[in-house]
Amino acid sequence: MSAPLTIRSAMDALHSGALSSTDLVRQAIARADALDAGTGVFISRDPGAALAAAAEADERRRAGESRGPLDGIPVGLKDIVADAGAVTTAQSLVLDPAWSAAAGTAPVAARLRAAGAVVMGKVTTMEFATGLPDPGKPFPVPRNAWDPDRWAGGSSSGSASGLALGMFLGAVGTDTAGSIRIPSAFNGVTGLKPTFGRVPKTGVVPLGYSLDHVGPMARTAADCRILLAAMEGQDPGDPYSAAPPSTGRPRPSRAVGDLSGLTIGVDRLDAHAAAGIDPAQPEAFDAAVDHLRAAGAAVREVTLPLYAEAVAIDLVVMLCEAHAYHARDLRARWEDYGQATRVLLASADVLTGADYVQAQRVRRLLRDRVRALFGQVDLVVSPTGHLGAPLLRDLDPGDSLTALPSVHTPYWNPVGNPTVAVPIGLSSRGTPLSLSITGRWWEDALVLDAAEALQQRSGEPPVPPALVGLEAAA
Repeated sequence: MSAPLTIRSAMDALHSGALSSTDLVRQAIARADALDAGTGVFISRDPGAALAAAAEADERRRAGESRGPLDGIPVGLKDIVADAGAVTTAQSLVLDPAWSAAAGTAPVAARLRAAGAVVMGKVTTMEFATGLPDPGKPFPVPRNAWDPDRWAGGSSSGSASGLALGMFLGAVGTDTAGSIRIPSAFNGVTGLKPTFGRVPKTGVVPLGYSLDHVGPMARTAADCRILLAAMEGQDPGDPYSAAPPSTGRPRPSRAVGDLSGLTIGVDRLDAHAAAGIDPAQPEAFDAAVDHLRAAGAAVREVTLPLYAEAVAIDLVVMLCEAHAYHARDLRARWEDYGQATRVLLASADVLTGADYVQAQRVRRLLRDRVRALFGQVDLVVSPTGHLGAPLLRDLDPGDSLTALPSVHTPYWNPVGNPTVAVPIGLSSRGTPLSLSITGRWWEDALVLDAAEALQQRSGEPPVPPALVGLEAAA
């Protein structure tokens, strides 16, 4: 088996007739058959339904009725996204199956299906999109695509590892403190946290109502752009969802890979790498910044304002909002929750309404300071994290934050700016590293422009060893 196709390369193969959607889906099924048991990507999958949907896409293409770039492309859905094709569990014994039945199909899933995407199945997450794996519960433990002894990252775990291993070509993730970007970073794929509200959360199990983002994950930024176009748009079921404003800064026309005229602010965040810095990270990060400079951008050093306060805001608001959702079930079904989840959610008992209000007050100040920063630069680049994926045995279910000290994703959730995690090479331990590119509200396209420029110069992400092994055995 070769390296997984990107969505764009799969589109070219479909248009030329070199491959059919049925071929793509069969390849994805074969990879899942070979690797899923050891990596814990899927909660549930239905190969028969996927092959039937692929055959329908092939028939549409033969009839000249293709639905667009995603028609016949295999995708995975994080198992907090409701879809009538399967029960949504949120990887928990607690979620009532009646919720899934009542929710039907979330708009984001319905939009992908309407675009012709082939849903391969529901993929693993952390319980209710928070915490750490609990091997004592009857769900797969998501493992890293590069090293099954390491964590896939949370909470869009299966979305990221399944992409890296070619079990689908696009995926849906959600992000409250980094849950798209952390697993993307740990598995060497690309994940976009869009502008808050750009993709509706209707039919998605909530974690933090005012922090949750739904977004695309894929091997490349170009593929994330294709997925986002199908996923975005206001929905009346989500009061936070919104359409981009009709007026705003005009987006200049430029060739792919050309960042001329842009100013990029860089904060290396080394002072906040509490768990240390991988020896390979500084060189990989600087090389990526050099690629952006070579694309025509001016680069200057900046400091992210109120960094520690932003992380605290994200955690306080998330815990308070999650506790409001889970309080009754925590009292009635304590043992049904996984250990890490119940410890994390119950910790919100020490927080008060005053703490929540104060966090929201400082959140407004943070937004003002970030807005002022983007008056000086067009984009901000920083490490997604300073380390590769941790070993599963080193994760402490009594303290989920042990997995995050050198991860920098929570900063951007309280402010809602679009930010994309992009792979930049391998750590000293042979696991992926990543940087983040962030822009102003609604300038998701510019964020993806920069990510595409970087990937145009750095090349496609490397292939996990498990896929190389499959190819050698084929």
